Amino acid sequence: MDWEGRLHAQGYRVTPQRALVLAAVNELAHATPEEILVRVQRQSPRVNLSTVYRTLEVLEGVGLVTHAHLGHGPPTYHSVDDNMHIHLVCRRCDGVESISESIARPFLEALDQQQGFATDIGHMAVHGVCRACREVPDGR
Repeated sequence: MDWEGRLHAQGYRVTPQRALVLAAVNELAHATPEEILVRVQRQSPRVNLSTVYRTLEVLEGVGLVTHAHLGHGPPTYHSVDDNMHIHLVCRRCDGVESISESIARPFLEALDQQQGFATDIGHMAVHGVCRACREVPDGR
Protein backbone atom coordinates (compact mmCIF):
# COMPACT_ATOMS: atom_id res chain seq x y z
CA MET A 1 0.00 0.00 0.00
CA ASP A 2 1.35 3.43 -0.87
CA TRP A 3 1.69 6.22 1.69
CA GLU A 4 -1.51 7.94 0.56
CA GLY A 5 -3.40 4.68 0.90
CA ARG A 6 -2.02 4.17 4.42
CA LEU A 7 -3.26 7.60 5.47
CA HIS A 8 -6.70 7.04 3.93
CA ALA A 9 -6.98 3.54 5.44
CA GLN A 10 -6.60 5.05 8.91
CA GLY A 11 -8.99 7.92 8.28
CA TYR A 12 -6.50 10.69 7.52
CA ARG A 13 -6.55 13.09 4.61
CA VAL A 14 -3.62 13.54 2.27
CA THR A 15 -2.53 17.16 2.68
CA PRO A 16 0.26 19.15 1.05
CA GLN A 17 1.93 19.55 4.46
CA ARG A 18 1.94 15.80 5.06
CA ALA A 19 3.40 15.20 1.62
CA LEU A 20 6.13 17.81 2.20
CA VAL A 21 7.06 16.49 5.65
CA LEU A 22 7.22 12.88 4.44
CA ALA A 23 9.33 13.91 1.44
CA ALA A 24 11.71 15.82 3.75
CA VAL A 25 12.07 12.80 6.06
CA ASN A 26 12.84 10.58 3.08
CA GLU A 27 15.34 13.05 1.59
CA LEU A 28 17.17 13.80 4.84
CA ALA A 29 17.30 10.15 6.03
CA HIS A 30 17.77 11.05 9.72
CA ALA A 31 16.51 14.47 10.73
CA THR A 32 15.17 16.41 13.68
CA PRO A 33 11.85 18.23 13.40
CA GLU A 34 13.76 21.50 13.09
CA GLU A 35 15.82 20.16 10.16
CA ILE A 36 12.64 18.86 8.54
CA LEU A 37 11.05 22.29 8.98
CA VAL A 38 13.93 24.00 7.16
CA ARG A 39 13.54 21.60 4.23
CA VAL A 40 9.72 21.98 4.13
CA GLN A 41 9.89 25.77 4.29
CA ARG A 42 11.88 25.84 1.05
CA GLN A 43 8.63 24.92 -0.71
CA SER A 44 6.06 26.14 1.79
CA PRO A 45 7.37 29.01 3.95
CA ARG A 46 4.14 29.27 5.95
CA VAL A 47 4.52 25.82 7.55
CA ASN A 48 5.56 26.13 11.20
CA LEU A 49 7.27 23.82 13.69
CA SER A 50 4.05 22.77 15.43
CA THR A 51 2.66 21.62 12.07
CA VAL A 52 5.80 19.54 11.52
CA TYR A 53 5.48 17.93 14.97
CA ARG A 54 1.77 17.16 14.48
CA THR A 55 2.43 15.77 11.02
CA LEU A 56 5.28 13.57 12.26
CA GLU A 57 2.97 12.23 14.96
CA VAL A 58 0.37 11.28 12.34
CA LEU A 59 2.96 9.76 10.00
CA GLU A 60 4.42 7.74 12.86
CA GLY A 61 0.96 6.63 13.95
CA VAL A 62 0.22 5.16 10.52
CA GLY A 63 3.64 3.49 10.34
CA LEU A 64 5.35 5.65 7.73
CA VAL A 65 8.10 7.14 9.92
CA THR A 66 9.70 6.31 13.23
CA HIS A 67 11.99 8.16 15.58
CA ALA A 68 14.99 7.53 17.78
CA HIS A 69 16.51 9.58 20.56
CA LEU A 70 20.12 9.85 19.50
CA GLY A 71 21.16 12.29 22.18
CA HIS A 72 19.82 14.82 24.64
CA GLY A 73 18.15 16.93 21.96
CA PRO A 74 15.02 16.39 19.92
CA PRO A 75 14.20 13.01 18.38
CA THR A 76 15.53 12.08 14.97
CA TYR A 77 13.03 10.79 12.41
CA HIS A 78 13.53 8.41 9.53
CA SER A 79 11.38 6.47 7.12
CA VAL A 80 10.07 3.08 8.14
CA ASP A 81 10.79 1.93 4.59
CA ASP A 82 14.48 2.07 5.45
CA ASN A 83 16.08 -1.26 6.23
CA MET A 84 15.89 -1.89 9.94
CA HIS A 85 19.04 -0.54 11.50
CA ILE A 86 20.72 0.45 14.73
CA HIS A 87 22.15 3.92 15.27
CA LEU A 88 25.73 4.25 16.49
CA VAL A 89 26.10 7.70 18.04
CA CYS A 90 29.55 9.15 18.70
CA ARG A 91 29.66 11.19 21.89
CA ARG A 92 32.72 13.13 20.69
CA CYS A 93 31.79 14.25 17.16
CA ASP A 94 28.01 13.66 17.39
CA GLY A 95 28.23 11.58 14.22
CA VAL A 96 25.57 8.96 13.58
CA GLU A 97 26.22 5.76 11.67
CA SER A 98 23.54 3.23 10.77
CA ILE A 99 24.37 -0.47 10.90
CA SER A 100 22.31 -3.51 10.02
CA GLU A 101 20.25 -4.97 12.82
CA SER A 102 21.73 -8.36 11.90
CA ILE A 103 24.91 -7.48 13.80
CA ALA A 104 22.87 -7.41 17.02
CA ARG A 105 20.68 -10.42 16.17
CA PRO A 106 22.26 -12.79 18.79
CA PHE A 107 21.75 -10.14 21.51
CA LEU A 108 18.17 -9.44 20.44
CA GLU A 109 17.36 -13.15 20.33
CA ALA A 110 18.83 -13.60 23.81
CA LEU A 111 16.63 -10.77 25.10
CA ASP A 112 13.60 -12.49 23.60
CA GLN A 113 14.47 -15.99 24.85
CA GLN A 114 15.71 -15.07 28.32
CA GLN A 115 13.55 -12.06 29.13
CA GLY A 116 10.58 -12.50 26.79
CA PHE A 117 11.36 -9.02 25.51
CA ALA A 118 10.69 -8.16 21.86
CA THR A 119 13.02 -5.32 20.97
CA ASP A 120 11.96 -2.42 18.74
CA ILE A 121 15.28 -1.65 17.11
CA GLY A 122 13.80 1.24 15.15
CA HIS A 123 14.36 3.26 18.31
CA MET A 124 17.71 1.72 19.22
CA ALA A 125 20.79 3.88 19.61
CA VAL A 126 24.16 2.77 20.95
CA HIS A 127 26.36 5.55 22.28
CA GLY A 128 30.14 5.47 22.32
CA VAL A 129 33.14 6.75 20.38
CA CYS A 130 33.49 6.21 16.61
CA ARG A 131 36.58 4.81 14.93
CA ALA A 132 37.74 8.21 13.62
CA CYS A 133 37.51 9.84 17.07
CA ARG A 134 39.26 6.89 18.72
CA GLU A 135 42.21 7.47 16.41
CA VAL A 136 42.52 11.10 17.59
CA PRO A 137 43.80 11.78 21.12
CA ASP A 138 41.20 13.14 23.59
CA GLY A 139 42.75 16.58 23.43
CA ARG A 140 42.17 16.71 19.67
